Amino acid sequence: MAQESPKNSAAEIPVTSNGQLEDSHEHSFNRDLKRSLPVGLGLSETKITSHGFDSTKEGVIEAGPFPGSSASPKSSVISPSSAAASRLAGQGCDLIIPTGGRAQQKSGPVVLADEVKNPAMEKLELVRKWSLNTYKCTRQIISEKLGRGSRTVDLELEAQIDILRDNKKKYENILKLAQTLSTQLFQMVHTQRQLGDAFADLSLKSLELHEEFGYNADTQKLLAKNGETLLGAINFFIASVNTLVNKTIEDTLLTVKQYESARIEYDAYRTDLEELNLGPRDANTLPKIEQSQQLFQVHKEKYDKMRNDVSIKLKFLEENKVKVLHNQLVLFHNAIAAYFAGNQKQLEQTLKQFHIKLKTPGADAPSWLEEQ
Repeated sequence: MAQESPKNSAAEIPVTSNGQLEDSHEHSFNRDLKRSLPVGLGLSETKITSHGFDSTKEGVIEAGPFPGSSASPKSSVISPSSAAASRLAGQGCDLIIPTGGRAQQKSGPVVLADEVKNPAMEKLELVRKWSLNTYKCTRQIISEKLGRGSRTVDLELEAQIDILRDNKKKYENILKLAQTLSTQLFQMVHTQRQLGDAFADLSLKSLELHEEFGYNADTQKLLAKNGETLLGAINFFIASVNTLVNKTIEDTLLTVKQYESARIEYDAYRTDLEELNLGPRDANTLPKIEQSQQLFQVHKEKYDKMRNDVSIKLKFLEENKVKVLHNQLVLFHNAIAAYFAGNQKQLEQTLKQFHIKLKTPGADAPSWLEEQ
């Protein structure tokens, strides 16, 4: 009597009368299989390869298209055995799971995406750099004032800057005096005009002194007219000098301030580099020396650029200043000389020469027709 082969109760699969798997057990098996398979691998993509119970091979579940399915075959093989599980655990470091996708097996190390820069950290870094730069510049300024630090000096350029600042103070003084003269002349012209009106009124009311009052009225009105012409020339002189002093020269001095700031930064980083070069050279100091050398080179280029800009502006300013002041001084001299000489024709010709138009009192106010 042949002995029955031993069977494991876990390997028994109940079947129906027609040889098919029982439905309830099949659904239970599929549900357990879904839980054991990786995410994204469906039952339609698997097939079961069975072996004999007495075989030494392990049961293998291969991923592939189910008969009758149009899905493309899959290359991954999943084994429920302990050996296969250990192999999968060893390959776990090579799995890359993108966001919203299914698990894919890749060869190579894990690739991490670059983190988005935090704006707060960027601002904090800018504040740190600004604080460090301010500290270095402040230390350099204090060292120079105490006589302990060295400073870079361009003798020719520094002399031109000193002359420019001195000339600016003198031009401001001339401008202030010219404005005072203009104010006083305006008051005198206003008084002469009122005096001329008073003489004209008395000339009409005093028959005995009609001619005398009339002469004085005409004289005062002529002086007031010439005074207005001279006042126009002086105001034109003031406007031109004011533009030269408070715009052209001031713009150049603003560039000079930027140049001086660049010079202080250059000297500060130069001093740091010199101090590092005097110290020991080892693995800790070499990166600092290299970084200091790079910063020094950046500020040196900035200093050279600003020095070149200042030199060019000073050159153009000198040419413009000579041209402007030459014309304005000739105008001022001719107008004053013609006024006090009583040469009305020469005074008017001077204004025409410099294209100066006098403003008629009340000319700026629109007429009642224009307001409608």
